[in-house]
Amino acid sequence: MVNEKNFKYQEKRGVYIHIPFCRSICSYCDFCKMFYDTKWAHKYLKTLEKEIDNYYMQDEIRSIYIGGGTPSILNLEEMEYLLKLTKKFHKMKNIEFTYECNLEDINIDMLKLLKFYNVTRLSIGIESFNKHLQDLMGRHHDFKEALEKIKLCRSLGFNNINIDLMYGFYNETMKDLKKDLQLFLKLKPEHISTYSLIINGHTLLKVNKIPALDDDSDAKMYDYICKYLRKKHFNHYEVSNFAKKGMESRHNLSYWDNLEYYGFGVSASGYIDKVRYSNTKNFFTYLKNIEKRDSTCLSRQDIMDYEIILGFRKTMGINKEEFFKKYQIPLEEAYPIKPLLKNKELKQKKEYIFISRDKLYVMNEILQKMV
Repeated sequence: MVNEKNFKYQEKRGVYIHIPFCRSICSYCDFCKMFYDTKWAHKYLKTLEKEIDNYYMQDEIRSIYIGGGTPSILNLEEMEYLLKLTKKFHKMKNIEFTYECNLEDINIDMLKLLKFYNVTRLSIGIESFNKHLQDLMGRHHDFKEALEKIKLCRSLGFNNINIDLMYGFYNETMKDLKKDLQLFLKLKPEHISTYSLIINGHTLLKVNKIPALDDDSDAKMYDYICKYLRKKHFNHYEVSNFAKKGMESRHNLSYWDNLEYYGFGVSASGYIDKVRYSNTKNFFTYLKNIEKRDSTCLSRQDIMDYEIILGFRKTMGINKEEFFKKYQIPLEEAYPIKPLLKNKELKQKKEYIFISRDKLYVMNEILQKMV
């Protein structure tokens, strides 16, 4: 399990920076994105710098995550401009700094630049090696390319690599999933993030009326992934995330620990001084007005509810002592924990209350009984 002392920095915040540009639009993607154009990229980075200058409060930062979109699609000049912006942050000595990449963008010049600006972690969107599923997603790469690119990353000193796995397509078989998992492990990643396909509105899959996989099949795939990766010595530390010992994502843990973080860029969300906010999702509105954001000032009860909703995503769950220190009320008094322990939807180990492994797939139903 994750040692919370290594990851909880209550007084320090994380930073998320959103880069919306893509070479092509994946059929499943519901994030804020647009086709890459260097003219708009330059204007966007200028606006991003203005937003950071206006809202960053000069406090110490524990983690940085640059995601998208496809941050690796930027040319070297644009990428360096972006990375120079991160020098504005006062960073912890052992900061975790993640940069999202697509395989086709990875090259030695890009990696040297990331290394120069002290990026410590790469997150690579592979999703699947199955040709049929790749065609459905609008992605194109093979295992040989992945092996070569990750080997290149290792040669430049990147020893903390996450790869993304997507599963749960309508016509995907268990055989397809098992093959993907076998190939993923041959890449020897330190971290694997898994995503069950959700067909959201305004995506190409939705427009093309691609059906969703039935719940029973999706649940069987999830169960197989969990058991397979645990057997291969990955720590299943969050509902959809698996890591080698000590390689859990500090940045993502800060979300699930209900800690504060800045969100910069179009559509980015943040949580600062008890206020949760989301920037506009309209690219051109963002360029004109970085103050165009929705925000909600949270009450103590709101913050506690987030603690429950986010904290129970972690397989280790919520520490009762930590909860009491934060909110001055026992967890069992604040929420109906005891009946859920009695019916074994929740379990307790020492000071931790957590959702039983065999109930993680239906965790939303359990959370609804509490919040």
